Amino acid sequence: MPHPAAPAPGKLPFVVWVLSAGTFLMGTTEFVVAGILPDIAPDLGVSVSRAGLLITAFAVGMIVGGPAMALATLRLPQRLTLVLALAVFAAGHVVAAVTGSFTVVLTARFVTALATGAFWAVGFVIATTSAGPANAARAVGVMMGGLTLANVVGVPAGSLAGHVTGWRGLFWALAVLAALAAAVIGRYLPRTERRARISVRGELQPLRQGRLWSALAAAVLIMGGVLATYTYITPLLTERAGIPAGAVPLVLIAFGAGALGGTAIGGRFGDRRPMATTIPAAAATSLVLLALIPLSTVPAAAVALIFLMALTGFTINPVVTALAVRFAGDAPTLTSALTTSAYNTGIAAGSALAGQALASSRGVTGPALVGAVFAGLTLLPLIALAVTGTRTAPPGPEYAEAGAAYN
Repeated sequence: MPHPAAPAPGKLPFVVWVLSAGTFLMGTTEFVVAGILPDIAPDLGVSVSRAGLLITAFAVGMIVGGPAMALATLRLPQRLTLVLALAVFAAGHVVAAVTGSFTVVLTARFVTALATGAFWAVGFVIATTSAGPANAARAVGVMMGGLTLANVVGVPAGSLAGHVTGWRGLFWALAVLAALAAAVIGRYLPRTERRARISVRGELQPLRQGRLWSALAAAVLIMGGVLATYTYITPLLTERAGIPAGAVPLVLIAFGAGALGGTAIGGRFGDRRPMATTIPAAAATSLVLLALIPLSTVPAAAVALIFLMALTGFTINPVVTALAVRFAGDAPTLTSALTTSAYNTGIAAGSALAGQALASSRGVTGPALVGAVFAGLTLLPLIALAVTGTRTAPPGPEYAEAGAAYN
């Protein structure tokens, strides 16, 4: 049977923008806690370092929970899965806002991460399916743009709101926004049923492909490289570049602007020339991070290089995500969840090694060196993909019909 026509190049279905808004909300809640830990810790009767476990719990929930929730919700309609994920997300914030127990808040953060993982896993599948193969990377780029925008706008605004209203007020606001997002998703996403023939075995089948693991490895390494440096960028800026602590947020906005530009570039060119887009970007990221070590003593150079680090590094993300989903064929949900786990694994590994490097004789330049190594290693799986090829067979009729439902 003929396949329904995919959207014209450059035009994305409305559902992609709705999913991007959901990603913005969930990205804000993932990272905003770092800015309000000094407010949370005394209220719950713990030290700031112990309160930092709230960030760790969310990361672990994303790494483990994404694939687990993808399989657990495999038979549910996609719209229902997204609405339930947002409902659990909202409930988790309500529970955290009303309790005085650190353990309960920690558990709520973990459960919230499970819901976030389910949302991203299904959301990436809907975005790529609705956009069609010709626009898949751009659709992923728009969704990831929501996450990047969360860092540029959502996190600073959320931190400010947390300081003004208290962290509990912020959590109540996030719960209300999640409930509104669930209503919008329920209203604008069409009712589509999951394909009856999908099974756990079918979702596991694509994992036998070496090139799928190459795409996931690239996701781990590039995110580990960029976030290894970003996690400890404040000491570099204040102690080496001499930038006042009060001006650091402005530099972080430059990082966010670069990340937003990078996701847009990757989404724009990644569908047509995935390897020609990602390989130069990985090499450029490594070189930029190496240059940051000697040039970080010059404030203007440090800011410019941080912008370029984000611009080149985030160019890779939508491309490798779209490739991973493409390689999975008609069973992409688990693979989509694994890409989310891959990014969070890279964040955890990169930041952990960067922390050790910071405490070493390298000092504040240690994280940049770790990041340069991670980014350089990203070339290995990308070159492997270039050798093995990224083309796949055309999507089956079921995949095409699912995409037509969203247009």
